[in-house]
Amino acid sequence: MISGYARNGLMDKALSLFSRMEERNVVSWNAIISGFLQNGDVKSAIEFFDKMPERDAASFSAVVSGLIDNGESDEALRLLHEGRRKCGDKIDLVHAYNTLIAGYSKRGRVDDARRLFDQIRGDDWRFKCNVVSWNTMIMCYVKAGDILSARELFDQMMERDMFSWNTLISGYISSLDMKEASKLFLRIPNPDIMSWNLMISGFAQMGNMELAQTFFVRMPQRNQVSWNSIIAGYEENADYEGAIKLFIQMQREGGKPDRHTFSSLLSVCAEFVALHLGTQIHQQVTKIVTPDVPLNNSLITMYARCGVILEARIVFDEMKLRKDVISWNAVIGGYASHGFAVEALELFRLMKQHNVRPTYITFISVFNACAHAGLVELGQMHFKSMVSEFGIQPGIEHFASLVDILGRNGQAEEAMDVINRMPFEPDKAVWGALLGACRLHNNVKLARVAAEALMRLEPESSAPYLLLYNLYADIGLRDEATEIKMLMERNNVGKEPGYSMSLWDVEIVTNTSGLHDYDNRHRKGLVKATQGLREQWTRSGEDV
Repeated sequence: MISGYARNGLMDKALSLFSRMEERNVVSWNAIISGFLQNGDVKSAIEFFDKMPERDAASFSAVVSGLIDNGESDEALRLLHEGRRKCGDKIDLVHAYNTLIAGYSKRGRVDDARRLFDQIRGDDWRFKCNVVSWNTMIMCYVKAGDILSARELFDQMMERDMFSWNTLISGYISSLDMKEASKLFLRIPNPDIMSWNLMISGFAQMGNMELAQTFFVRMPQRNQVSWNSIIAGYEENADYEGAIKLFIQMQREGGKPDRHTFSSLLSVCAEFVALHLGTQIHQQVTKIVTPDVPLNNSLITMYARCGVILEARIVFDEMKLRKDVISWNAVIGGYASHGFAVEALELFRLMKQHNVRPTYITFISVFNACAHAGLVELGQMHFKSMVSEFGIQPGIEHFASLVDILGRNGQAEEAMDVINRMPFEPDKAVWGALLGACRLHNNVKLARVAAEALMRLEPESSAPYLLLYNLYADIGLRDEATEIKMLMERNNVGKEPGYSMSLWDVEIVTNTSGLHDYDNRHRKGLVKATQGLREQWTRSGEDV
């Protein structure tokens, strides 16, 4: 009852019950002290700890853990040293010391953790550090990215368990050193399922899906993490068909998908723009699991990328108060990318009204909405508020979006001024936005500037040449158009054979207009569609 009251923040009732107890044992004292610490009352916790008629190892472990959670690591150390002096070897404090080492690790105090670790393995200590002490210190180094110190301690260990091996393997994987991770894996007497899963995830992280698949096939047994790791690996490395095939194999072998499996598959559907498959996955989600926030976010993203924005909004609305900033970003981005600027901007207003702080990604979608709706002044206002109100420094994507907002609305000179005032060198997205705007509004002067910049950035790309060629041709500047054609030939830059000029124009707009500023995935889908049209037109011999 004392613990229950404490967990619910009712410390007055917990203390009243404790005071009325006719007999108390060490568990009673531990419960009330832990209660004070759970509710942030460090002073009362220490006061009651000092009054305890007797203590056990759990008493010290509980008070140390609670003090660490309240940011009082140094006070925990003081109580431990004091307890050691008073108790001598009556109480084994190694677990409490291990807890403090882990606490130091959690707060990045690696030197303090090592100092304490060295103390408890000294010859003058009556109780000795155990394998957990070594593992905790090794984990501390791994978290800090000091793999050399972690390996040095590992090599000094007289006794190791599977946690020792797996912790060091995870350290090498975090350091992207799969060579050493593989050597270590081969030395494990009997690798457990976690060891195999770590290797699969590590190779997938490095993009080596062939070796990840090899380890997966060789596993003596698999669990849910094994399937999730290999499916996620294929998804993250853009082998979407491979991810789907493995999911089918998983079901054939009796594996049951969980939230992580479904999240990876929904990402595949979003990348593939595979609405039918995404809808089937959604049906399985509703039957098998209770969607959490990340899974609902995946559903929103999938529907938004597939263009079914109403379904995305339904999922978003059904989340009610269980939304995070990713939920808001996904639905705002979905509306913005499909041209629903008013809805996107209204959601942005509601987001701020609900005290959800916008992020770097949020403003990319907001600017995209402003560009589609021609809201120049509103876009400029949000650009300023991003810095002044939310402290977000604009990146290259934000500047590209601002250039797009201005350029689409015929303010190419103002867009050029933004480019000149950027704190870093403009990239192809920035120049592409300006070039697309100049093409739209027949601004020959700045189109030439943007095209030449793109030619320098991507000397092998024909897009800027062809877009500039089309601009000159459209407004009757035949000599200039011929000059661009000769420049292409001189620089050995050519369009692929068999494609008409108009069809090239489709791809140029795809590569350089507003699609650059929200999501490359949509561009990939559109380019894929144009490639299918090219093949059809080439076969028919039509001049499009």
